[in-house]
Amino acid sequence: MKYVSKGVCESRGGLSGVLKEVELLASLEHPFLVNLWFSFQDEEDLFMVCDLLTGGDLRYHLQQRVEFSEESVALLVCELGSALDYLQSQRVVHRDIKPDNILLDDDGHAHLTDFNIATRLQRDGLASSMSGTKPYMAPEVFACALEEIAGYSYPVDWWSLGIVAYEMRAGGRPFIVHSCTPLTEVKNILNTAVHYPRYWSSNFVDLLSRLLNVHPGARISSQRELQQTPLLRNQDFKKILQKTIRPPFKPPEDHLNCDPCLELEEMIVETKPLHKKKKRLAKQRSARRDSDPDSGSNIIKEFIIYNRYKELKRKAMELKEIEWQRELDSAMANSEVNNLVPIKEIEKRTSTSAASAGKPGCSSKDVHDSIEYIDRTPSPRASRNTIHEDEER
Repeated sequence: MKYVSKGVCESRGGLSGVLKEVELLASLEHPFLVNLWFSFQDEEDLFMVCDLLTGGDLRYHLQQRVEFSEESVALLVCELGSALDYLQSQRVVHRDIKPDNILLDDDGHAHLTDFNIATRLQRDGLASSMSGTKPYMAPEVFACALEEIAGYSYPVDWWSLGIVAYEMRAGGRPFIVHSCTPLTEVKNILNTAVHYPRYWSSNFVDLLSRLLNVHPGARISSQRELQQTPLLRNQDFKKILQKTIRPPFKPPEDHLNCDPCLELEEMIVETKPLHKKKKRLAKQRSARRDSDPDSGSNIIKEFIIYNRYKELKRKAMELKEIEWQRELDSAMANSEVNNLVPIKEIEKRTSTSAASAGKPGCSSKDVHDSIEYIDRTPSPRASRNTIHEDEER
């Protein structure tokens, strides 16, 4: 569960980012994303309940000096590449792919999290803000900040994935860039040749060189392009999506895969710890009722209250209704409507009967059998008018 203080968000100007993140996550679902299940709020905080992944983040394992094999890195690239391909279909650019935002589950499968600075592009649109973490940002993001180009698009995430893949295998990043490095210097650094150790396989180097291409148009930017590389050509992406391929690295189960100091800090240093919230809010509500009974609570109306169980139930009902409509349309199309004769056919039959009545040898009985009897008897009013006209004559 992730929670953020409303007061802190508003004071730092980060509330809009949190609202946008919840809105995005509520519309996304993929096996290699950290999916949102619930979102709610109280007077103090905003809450998001997501997939439980106990394997820790990738940054923690890199700090523990875990040596990832080429096979491990290749599988992670496939899994996150599948997630990026899905995000692109939803017109979403993540913009902050780094080891800190990649969580592992119990088996070692990778999941992308933290959509705080992600954005949904307009169709054929571009992003233009300088967002992300400098050592993992693509060259075109810096070029856009220097006003050399109009904007950037989905390939920026694939560049970041290439940086992460290199760091997993080598234990360090391919470019020495820090948060304080000037933009012009960063641009020059990213245009230098990447050093690949000699013991790396040629197919693995080929994959990274295509991900770390400084030209967005020549960079791998889709799952289809990923599958065309020599290293991943024989990978079964359907099995990868179903998580039936076991990752070579599995997080240890004998200890927490995170720094326990973070949990202790929340309990000791935090001025408003979560485990004391219930008693604290009860006192605040009681005091508010006593002082000003008509005052409203600090509820943010723009914050989406989300429940994935209800959403899945709604989608299932929609699918059933679509199927029922199809069955109804099919039944209506195949049904036979009896005792209804087209108007043209009735007119044709009537004209045929009238013609046969004028032929010699055609009895009146035949005519009566073929057509209905029509009453030609004049109305009483019409008869009186006729008699009156005769008398005048």
